[in-house]
Amino acid sequence: QVQLVESGGGLVQPGGSLTLSCEVSGSTMDNINIGWFREAPGKGREGVSCIGESDGRTYYANSVKGRFTFSTDKVNNKVLLQMTNLNFEDTAIYYCAAQGGDPCTVAAGKVFYEMRSRGEGTLVTVSS
Repeated sequence: QVQLVESGGGLVQPGGSLTLSCEVSGSTMDNINIGWFREAPGKGREGVSCIGESDGRTYYANSVKGRFTFSTDKVNNKVLLQMTNLNFEDTAIYYCAAQGGDPCTVAAGKVFYEMRSRGEGTLVTVSS
């Protein structure tokens, strides 16, 4: 069973940066695709990034494109989400999730994917 543990959240000022980490156990990185999503108070769930099953590309929501970067650390069996130029709207609990069989899709600037399992999340607060 895949287990995911997020870390790296915290308090940051607008314009600042944070890097989130998601440690993966129960699978190697070659056999799993990891997506990120976030949940902000009163806003519901928003897909942040996911991996295309057929092309291996990372797809991002328009709200974070150009500011967030996904990467994989196969040696340490984890993924990173580098977040730059953060703004108030980025305040949320961030989760990593093991993608399921349905493909990662992008529609109307949003990303959607099936989740097999997810971590407990890490809180990112952008405040001055």
